[in-house]
Amino acid sequence: MPGCIYLVATPIGNLKDITLRALETLQSVDFIAAEDTRQTLKLLNHFNIKKPLISYHEHNKYESGEKIIKRVLEGENMALVTDAGTPGISDPGEALVKMAIENNINVYLIPGPTAFVYGLVVSGLNTSRFVFEGFLPTDKKGRRERLDALLNEERTIIFYEAPHKLLRTLEDLYKTFGDRKISICRELTKKYEEVIRCTLSQALEIFKEKKPLGEFVLVLEGISKEELERKKTEDFKDISIEEHVKMYIEKGFSKMEAIKMVAKERGLPKSEVYKKALNV
Repeated sequence: MPGCIYLVATPIGNLKDITLRALETLQSVDFIAAEDTRQTLKLLNHFNIKKPLISYHEHNKYESGEKIIKRVLEGENMALVTDAGTPGISDPGEALVKMAIENNINVYLIPGPTAFVYGLVVSGLNTSRFVFEGFLPTDKKGRRERLDALLNEERTIIFYEAPHKLLRTLEDLYKTFGDRKISICRELTKKYEEVIRCTLSQALEIFKEKKPLGEFVLVLEGISKEELERKKTEDFKDISIEEHVKMYIEKGFSKMEAIKMVAKERGLPKSEVYKKALNV
């Protein structure tokens, strides 16, 4: 009979945030797979947990994943942990979950801290509807396409960012979205935790003078209904639906993606845009 896979959320900074259930699970499994075994060993040593550790990260997720699945199918129980937070969120845990499901292995989440939820809650922005984007693509084309797709997003938008890329990302956000409100959160639950609530132009001024340190959660205000209505009536009055669709196709979007975006921006049914774009 196959074993089980447990995704165990670990503290994002403060070790006191570990849950009793997480400790119990780490104590009970046969082995633990970790994104960085050195980092996880510090956690295990702190709580006096002695378990075999194996490496599972972005660059070996398929090779290591196959070995994990084989062992679990043979009856072993295992726990997957990331460096911090919940496995499967912006990390290779997602691939392991898919492999487990394909092999009819039970997967359980031992819930705990998640940085983007913390950032959203303390941002002061709308928390009722939001979209989590994780890390933006590093290549210029992919990044441009992702940001363009979010241009008329009404929900609060959440990103992760590394310190050495923060200034570039803030510049790209300002160019794309204008001077919207943003909450910049760093080192959450740690000694030097900081939340900066400002506009994008103010954020640029701050981090041109101040060197970014720590890992960041960026929480960006969505477009207002008033601004969206204005754009629908003004931004596209001099461009036809066909030209509008073609504009997005030339940026690298598929025809159907372009149709969906044009329909949303113009406040029209997709079927109406589709008919107009048949010859594009």
